[in-house]
Amino acid sequence: MDIAKTEMRLVYAHTLNELIDANPNVYCLEADLSKASGTNPAVLEKHPNNFINTGVSEANMIGIAAGMAVEGKIPFCASFTCFASRRVYDQITISVAYANANVKIVGTAPGITQGPNGGTHMCFQDLAIMRAMPNMHVYSPCDPFELRSVMRYMAESTQPTYMQLVRMVVPQIFNEHYRFEPGKAALLREGSDVTIATTGYMTQFCLKASEELSKKGISAEVLHFPSVKPLDESAIVASAKKTGAVVTVENQNIIGGLGGAICEVLSEQFPVRVKRLGIPDKFGEVATEEYLFNKHGFGVKHIVEAAAMLARKNGIQE
Repeated sequence: MDIAKTEMRLVYAHTLNELIDANPNVYCLEADLSKASGTNPAVLEKHPNNFINTGVSEANMIGIAAGMAVEGKIPFCASFTCFASRRVYDQITISVAYANANVKIVGTAPGITQGPNGGTHMCFQDLAIMRAMPNMHVYSPCDPFELRSVMRYMAESTQPTYMQLVRMVVPQIFNEHYRFEPGKAALLREGSDVTIATTGYMTQFCLKASEELSKKGISAEVLHFPSVKPLDESAIVASAKKTGAVVTVENQNIIGGLGGAICEVLSEQFPVRVKRLGIPDKFGEVATEEYLFNKHGFGVKHIVEAAAMLARKNGIQE
């Protein structure tokens, strides 16, 4: 399998098989969406005894996973992001986070990547609500190599974790030597005029934006945060001190997610101009990715415009 050209959900399933091979205490839990998650047939056929389908009952899936974790199992629970976060938020709060149970929750097809299913299925607040939960770690990998490394770390660690999972093929950013470290940002491009801070699905677009900015004579630093919680505070503060301006970009509501987290850190440690790009406190709709980027203003051209504006305010001329 050429991991760089493989759908992220199939990388998820293949990595789960590897984890189960290495440790039979790892389990795959699904709530009747295993084909969408990529685990059916991949995990179901190879490890049927480590595959549990709870049916259309996400709350029960979380409860079962919490009980399994108490018994020393390592359950990975996947469902659409809207179901894996907001639908079962109370069950996660009490049975997983409050109990500090070793449950791994995977929200698939985050944000606008749920385009065909519309507003009810587009969850723009999962990073925010999970970040606000005590004991919860929150991750959003940007490519298949990072996804695999994040999952390996999740299987070895012992805390409640929420991870976003983009299902389609995404551009390669890292390689097989990449090693995920919780609470550590990845400096993808050094710059001096403006910082672009991003996570997950939007990282690929931020790299494209930085290339466009370089053509305008603007040096953009790109920081990718695979770990939204814990957040690499020192990295964003150091970058802000160097550039004096920050644009945050996420496939989320701009309230409470990565942009909110970065504003919290900078307002306390090193106040600078910040522009948050993402969904401006709106619900989703059935639409193409391009339409949603343009409507809500967080595609490549919007990132370029926002970064150029902040760079100009810092005295940089295009």
